[in-house]
Amino acid sequence: MHNLKIAVLIPCYNEEATIGQVVRDFKKHLPEAMIYVYDNNSNDKTALFAKEAGAIVALETLQGKGSVVKRMFADINADIYVLVDGDNTYDAKSAPILIEALINNQLDMVSAARIDQGNAYRKGHQFGNRLLSKIVGLMFGRQLKDMLSGYRVFSRRFVKSFPVLSKGFEIETELNVHALEIRLPFSEVDTAYQARPMGSLSKLSTFKDGFKILWMIIALIKREKPVQFFGIIAALLMLISLGLAWPVLLTYLATGLVPRLPTAVLSASLMLLAFFSLGCGLILDTVTTGRKEAKLIAYLQQAALLRK
Repeated sequence: MHNLKIAVLIPCYNEEATIGQVVRDFKKHLPEAMIYVYDNNSNDKTALFAKEAGAIVALETLQGKGSVVKRMFADINADIYVLVDGDNTYDAKSAPILIEALINNQLDMVSAARIDQGNAYRKGHQFGNRLLSKIVGLMFGRQLKDMLSGYRVFSRRFVKSFPVLSKGFEIETELNVHALEIRLPFSEVDTAYQARPMGSLSKLSTFKDGFKILWMIIALIKREKPVQFFGIIAALLMLISLGLAWPVLLTYLATGLVPRLPTAVLSASLMLLAFFSLGCGLILDTVTTGRKEAKLIAYLQQAALLRK
C-alpha cells in the first residue's frame, strides 16, 4: 500500500466529541493516508478539533451527508478512498483489512458489515436495514448484509464514475445501487461496530431517515428499472380496469348490449393509462441504457488498481 495514494474521507456535522479521536485512530492505522474532514456547517468545534488532530479540514455549506460526499469525491484525487463517519463508532484498525480486500480481490468497493459490540446498533435501525436490503436485493439482484454501512473503501474508478444525486443519509443506498447497476465487483467484510461515546449524539432518525431512504429506493427503481417500475403500475391499472369491466361484459353477454355506464368509461380510461404507463417504461429504458453507458465510459477512463 505504500506506493498508493490513500485518502480517508470523514464527513462531519457537530462531532466535536469524537472527531479528534477518529482522526488520530486513522492516522495510527493508516499512517501513509491523507485525512480529510469536511465540516457541514457545524455549530461546535468540530473543524478546530479535526485540524488540531492533524486532518486537512474543508467546509461544505450545502447541508446533508450526500452533499458532503459529492464535494469530497469531486475535490479529492487518490488511488484508494476510505469513507467513514466521524462519530467514532467504526473500527479504524479494520481499515488496512478493507483496503487489502479491495486490492487483493481487485474490487471497486468493500463495505464494512457492522457486527454489534454491546447493543450499539439500535433494533429499529437493524430492522429497517434488513427490510431495505431485501427490497434492494429483490429489485437489483443481490442481497447485502449491511446496506446502510457508513464505512467503505472505494477504488478511484468507482469514485470518479459515481454521480451523487442524494442529499442526505440516502447516500449509502445510492452507492450500493451504483455498484449493482453497472455490475462493479464489490464485497462486504465484517467489522466491529461500537456505541457512540458519551457526549456524542446521533443525527439519524429511525423513522424520518428510514422513510427518506425508502423513497430514495423507489426513486432509484424508477430511474434504473423503468420497465419494471412502470410495468407494475400498468399491471395494477389493467387489473382494476378488468375488474370494473366485468359487470359490463356480463351485461353484454346476457343482452348483447353495452350499457352506457360511468364504470365502462372509467374501465376504458384505466386501460389506456395502463398502456401509457407501459410505453413510458419502454421509452425511459432507452434513457437508462444511455446513462449506464455514460457511467461505464467514465469508469473505464480511470486506470485500474492492479495488484503487483
